[in-house]
Amino acid sequence: MHMETNTLTESQVILKENLDYTLFSWSKQRGISPIAISHGLGVYLWDMEGKRYIDFSSGLMNVNIGHGNQRVTQAVAEQMRQVSYVTPSCVTRARAEAGRKLAEITPPGLNKALFTTGGAESIENAIKLARHYTGRHKILARYRAFHGASYGAMTAGGDPRKLPHDSQQAPGIIHVEDPYCYRCPFGKSFGACEMECASHIERIVEFEGPESIAGILMEGESGTSGCIKYPPGYLKKVREICDRHGILFIADEVMSGFGRTGKWFGVDHHEVVPDMIATAKGITAGYIPFGALIVSDRIAAHYDDIPLMIGLTYSAHPVGCAAAAEVLDIYQDENLVENAAAMGEYMDNRVAELMKRHPSIGDYRNTGLLGVIELVKNRSTKEPMAPFNAKPEQMAVMNKVAARLKELGLYTFVRWNYIFVAPPLCVTREQIDEGLAIIDDALKIADQACVS
Repeated sequence: MHMETNTLTESQVILKENLDYTLFSWSKQRGISPIAISHGLGVYLWDMEGKRYIDFSSGLMNVNIGHGNQRVTQAVAEQMRQVSYVTPSCVTRARAEAGRKLAEITPPGLNKALFTTGGAESIENAIKLARHYTGRHKILARYRAFHGASYGAMTAGGDPRKLPHDSQQAPGIIHVEDPYCYRCPFGKSFGACEMECASHIERIVEFEGPESIAGILMEGESGTSGCIKYPPGYLKKVREICDRHGILFIADEVMSGFGRTGKWFGVDHHEVVPDMIATAKGITAGYIPFGALIVSDRIAAHYDDIPLMIGLTYSAHPVGCAAAAEVLDIYQDENLVENAAAMGEYMDNRVAELMKRHPSIGDYRNTGLLGVIELVKNRSTKEPMAPFNAKPEQMAVMNKVAARLKELGLYTFVRWNYIFVAPPLCVTREQIDEGLAIIDDALKIADQACVS
């Protein structure tokens, strides 16, 4: 059925044409009601009707510097006035600046980057490079992780969004259990175990044959799968397993990189240095699609006299490089990494107050400004408000919670029984209070679904 567009408002026309002519990810196409965004500034977005939303998930945990920063606009426009595209075999000032500035903040010994256009591409090339460099073929990764939506990256993740494509998964990926202390897969309680989650990896390595394992892929800090926090010492044990068996440690910092956790990279919290870092999102704060695969000096030197057989048409795209170089300056000029750490502590204290009032909050996990509130029907049994990979009919309560958040003017990522709290790194205490006040209201709906 077609409506006469001259009877519709501007926002209705935009919405109609989006629905008529474009497809939406991870969603049925009928019956959805996306927000028609007009503009954004700082931690806020406005729709076409003038309603303001506080963005409490930084888009998809990527708009780290906040919306509407015109320094990036100016840097991108200036680069496009000079040249918008050159092949990856050419160099530009922007490429040099982005590479140098990135090397200044990465862990020691990781100084060279292959620039990509996004996180999945960074992961794909990390897997290919690990296999080529080691001559091995297997990659170990966690079940509760998301590494991207291309075949290799999606297979490496354990996210159930890959299940419709299950018959065509990439070969050579082995999954391990997660260090999910709130729901320990080994039936242990935090502090009363011997880190079975790490010794489990050691056993899998032995079963699979270390001589066949090219890399272990882990998020620097867990994101989409529920911000599952590594127990102290866990990543150090993973690093030790890698060192002992000649396996590469690949850190996925697509979501956790660039100040999101209160440090430049998630691995910085764990005092480990990976062999590769795959990243994207915060490198340009989402202003331009861009990513990077950062490798150790040892890996880079291996290809001094051997062809590096990976490449992309848009690798080191000059406009992306210009955006990255400017965004990296903005992080430092505006003290955003430090602010993320400070506001993360403030968020922790405020959510602790919410937990006292709302029995539906089972657990809260956060590092810097990468956090999630996990809702349960019963704190004792930990029955989730919606199960892992919940079917539509199992999302009734959470859908009502999400609708209330949207109604009150909060935009965030709600998934299964998780409400994500990951505002831009420029957020203030007052803005955190504003967002949490809306969540406070919406949690009343969840509280009514709790059972004793």
